[in-house]
Amino acid sequence: MELRLHLQRGMPREVDLFAAGVAGFAAGAVLMVLELAWTASMSGDGPWRITRLVAALTMGQGVLDGPSGRFDVVVVAVALATHYVLGIISGFVVAWVLAAMHRVGQLGVAEAVGMAFGAVVYVINFHILIPIVPWFSELSGWGTLIGHVIFGLVIAILYVRFARRGLGAPAPAR
Repeated sequence: MELRLHLQRGMPREVDLFAAGVAGFAAGAVLMVLELAWTASMSGDGPWRITRLVAALTMGQGVLDGPSGRFDVVVVAVALATHYVLGIISGFVVAWVLAAMHRVGQLGVAEAVGMAFGAVVYVINFHILIPIVPWFSELSGWGTLIGHVIFGLVIAILYVRFARRGLGAPAPAR
């Protein structure tokens, strides 16, 4: 069985950037809630430790020196902004892959692409980038992997649902 990707140079015309951004933003919110719930239930540090870990990507490693269990509005705001920007970028990547494969309207393919994307992001974040961001190693594990797979899945589902199909094109069959 042969799978042809039909990859094109640059951004395929079929990419709906607004839908990709919204899908990535929403998936980032889902992942952040999953991460907060997971760390709150599994860690003695409380839910705010993960915000410090994410904020350290933007603010530097010094933010990790603060009390991990205490709410800090600046740290939370920076963590949210960092998380959402990365989510939006991820939405663009998933949308580009789906458009390059000519599979934007095919939910099953999109779901597989999204889940694979989430797994790849996990491997990059928690295995390849650890020498650069060593504080992320404490988040590595099955719960985080599952959260990232769900993140990719949410991007794919929302993108398929939100993407415009061009003028006069019928909506995909359900």
